[in-house]
Amino acid sequence: MNKNFFQAARETDLAEKRRLDRRGQLLSWLRLTTFFLCLLALAAAWDTGALEIYLVAVALACCFTALLRRHGRLFEQRLLLESHIAALSNFLARFSGEWHNFPVTGAEYLRDELPQAQDLSLFGADSIYQYLCAARTKAGRDRLADALSPFPADLALARKRQKAVEELIARPRLVLDLTAAAALLPDGHDTKPLLAALQRNTEKPYAGTAFIAWVLPAALALAIVGASLSLIGWTMPAILVLLQFLIAFALGRRTASAQKPLAAMHRELRLYERLFSRLEDATFQSPHLIALQAQLKAGGAARSLRRLAALADHAHTRHNLIFLLLANAFFLSDLHFAHRIAHWQEKAAAHLGDWLAVWAETEVLLSLSTVGLVREMYAFPELLEDASPRLEAKNLTHLLIPEEKAVPNDIDATAGTRIITGSNMSGKTTYLRTVASACVLAYAGAPVPGERLCLSPLHIFTSIRVTDDAAHGLSTFYAEILRIKSMMAFKEKSLPMLIVIDEIFKGTNSADRLIGAREAISRLTGADFITLVSTHDFELCEIESDAAPVTNWHFEESYEDDKLLFDYKIKEGRCTTRNAQYLLKMAGIME
Repeated sequence: MNKNFFQAARETDLAEKRRLDRRGQLLSWLRLTTFFLCLLALAAAWDTGALEIYLVAVALACCFTALLRRHGRLFEQRLLLESHIAALSNFLARFSGEWHNFPVTGAEYLRDELPQAQDLSLFGADSIYQYLCAARTKAGRDRLADALSPFPADLALARKRQKAVEELIARPRLVLDLTAAAALLPDGHDTKPLLAALQRNTEKPYAGTAFIAWVLPAALALAIVGASLSLIGWTMPAILVLLQFLIAFALGRRTASAQKPLAAMHRELRLYERLFSRLEDATFQSPHLIALQAQLKAGGAARSLRRLAALADHAHTRHNLIFLLLANAFFLSDLHFAHRIAHWQEKAAAHLGDWLAVWAETEVLLSLSTVGLVREMYAFPELLEDASPRLEAKNLTHLLIPEEKAVPNDIDATAGTRIITGSNMSGKTTYLRTVASACVLAYAGAPVPGERLCLSPLHIFTSIRVTDDAAHGLSTFYAEILRIKSMMAFKEKSLPMLIVIDEIFKGTNSADRLIGAREAISRLTGADFITLVSTHDFELCEIESDAAPVTNWHFEESYEDDKLLFDYKIKEGRCTTRNAQYLLKMAGIME
């Protein structure tokens, strides 16, 4: 997707915002003027007693009310537009590099037992999760974190997501609309309390109260009309008002148990209703999006949420004590509410969890579509069912490196080990991370930044960012040993693996490193593994194995006008150059 699209859309939205601001100012002045004119008319009517002036005051009051409502709609429109602008700004931030400031990093998903997440920058600051995440709800964020797994869980789901994401990439305005509307939800909105509140068995109204809820207010209305026409006295309406108030008070605990959880949710329910409506009204082509939409339509999600939101609005008004007393004294409003919420729970509560799960999955798809929306070159991986390891990529780059700076590389690997040598800063570590992180994106169902990626199910194990742990008494070398040990333990399952080791056993002396590295590489070379090992130790280029091929690949540097240059392209064969002494001289450490 071209950067110009997002820039042009943002400029259009900013112009529309300026127009809404001007209209809002005009409405504010009209509202204020109408209010004072209404006060003047009431004062004049009180002074003169003229019916015509009273009618003018009533007309002005109606105009003031209409202006209030119009201003409220304008405020909501402006709020959504601001969210739309923010969504566009977030896409542009991925071009400019400002995405590093996104507040949602996924750091909470980092776990000691999953070091691949740290090694491949899956979660945390400056991570793939931070770059991709468009999810606003906790359920959506959790599901996205589950999708970004180093283990291929469900290739069928990944393929479904690929088609859905491909359709979303072709419809950027739909992506923007959904992302902007969802951004109005509270940050990290947890839907579990909402589900618990609406699916639990609240106390149902007593039998027969539905009849009372309609008959008594109707009787009161007739009594008031009769008293106004002097057909009966005002005692009867007063008795009925008192009776209704006592009934509402007596049943208050039961009705409050149903209303209390909804009172705090009225705004969120309106937002979910808007999201469900947008999804129900859209026309989709991909099977996964059609299936998600069908789940919403089958249960009437948008319509049901609209009704529930209306009930939540009523529950919210109970904070107004005067309204609460009058509404119950004249209309038994709480009793009506209790019956309506019980009816809603009976018809729709069982479907609510499924509807919210649909939105969580939609948030995953919106997040994964980011790759195709901000990259000129991307491809949807071909996911093979082969039992033997297979990994082929062409012009692959790392998602977190700006596209104009990223240097593409290839790989065409089957079972075996690749020893990757190269001088400092030549691109070995970036290459390892690029390959492994692209596999994670592929298993999630996302496109990858590159021209082609074809791979079989590979369980990814890494040893890249290995550090000591003073709190647990672990040296860097022993931490590396534990990583290699976990790889050897998993290989006993005879499942295909992608093993990525950067600077193997860098935490110990060269003699022990060579002995340990030879043994580890020998054990991690086999028919079920694609093993990539980077090293500065050229002696490891001599390793051979009967279990599977061991080949040599390298990165190299060149010198021009006494300057050190890198092309960051992987090449076949072993490295023949070194640059450590040159770098030491550049730093002034060596003469």
